[in-house]
Amino acid sequence: MLSKQLIQLTHATGGFESATRTFICNSGSEANEAAIKFARKVGRSLSPDMAKHDFVSFHNSFHGRTMGSLSATPNPKYQTPFSPMVPGFRYGTFNDVEAVNDLVTESTCGVIVEPIQGEGGINVATPEFLLALRKRCTDVGAVLIHDEIQCGLGRTGKFWAHGNYPKNCHPDIVTTAKALGNGFPIGATIVNDFVCNHIKTGDHGTTFGGNPLGSRVASYILSRLSSPEILNSIPRKEQAFRAHFDVLRTKFPKEIKEVRGKGLILGLQLAVDPTAIVTAARERGLLIITCGTNTLRFVPPLVITEGEIKEGLGILERAMESVWANHEDVEGTDGQQEMR
Repeated sequence: MLSKQLIQLTHATGGFESATRTFICNSGSEANEAAIKFARKVGRSLSPDMAKHDFVSFHNSFHGRTMGSLSATPNPKYQTPFSPMVPGFRYGTFNDVEAVNDLVTESTCGVIVEPIQGEGGINVATPEFLLALRKRCTDVGAVLIHDEIQCGLGRTGKFWAHGNYPKNCHPDIVTTAKALGNGFPIGATIVNDFVCNHIKTGDHGTTFGGNPLGSRVASYILSRLSSPEILNSIPRKEQAFRAHFDVLRTKFPKEIKEVRGKGLILGLQLAVDPTAIVTAARERGLLIITCGTNTLRFVPPLVITEGEIKEGLGILERAMESVWANHEDVEGTDGQQEMR
């Protein structure tokens, strides 16, 4: 029932129309591991006499901590303690359209990309980039995977983040977890027939995936996350965040560089180390985390109220005042701007 529900909701909410089947597992890393294995199998099936097993992912991405998903996560902090990685992975620059044709070749079996990079700094993929990936994957027979483990299931105001993009750049596989279980361990890999046609029974499996309890929990959660009550409220809440971000940017124009994101996955890019802000906010009762380089990350519960947004960002403003209010820009001895 859960697998069928995921397919039906994907079709009904503007997700990729070619979705046909779902593999249920236990986590996001497992969902991505399945997607990587499926892409490798498709490559071997399409080119049994030629090496078609290269995999492409992008800098500042995060896809998991199992060896396959970790190999797709080009961050030395995560990879170095467990190197060497699985061979065959190549890394490109996110949103670099011009590089796509050289990056994705006839030897590529799969490409994995986050429509919005979460851990990497709330970087939003451009439609042109996703379209270039889709076209190139189609041309060379590679599987296009959208990792929506953090940005999917309503977080952008659409059921799937790729639902915000034109249909001609939609993927062959979508992976999900996190919100799918609302704290309960479950993940899913949604695939189309291009993938299914090359996978046979026994190619992949799981001991606990699809267990009755997890599936029932996820089914109920999907009914909530796909409801107009939640989805229709996201744009209004996003604007509440952005309105207060505008106030903060006016107040601290040198310290706050940019606002990024969509819906309720937002990032506030700072020009300085955010550690002091995180500490000052925590001391005042607000827990906030970072991502990427000097980016404050905002991924609140989708049921957050506008009153709670106002209260939380009020605390953040006071934290910033306590850290930055007395800062003055002065010319350093090397001619660079310094803050003291």
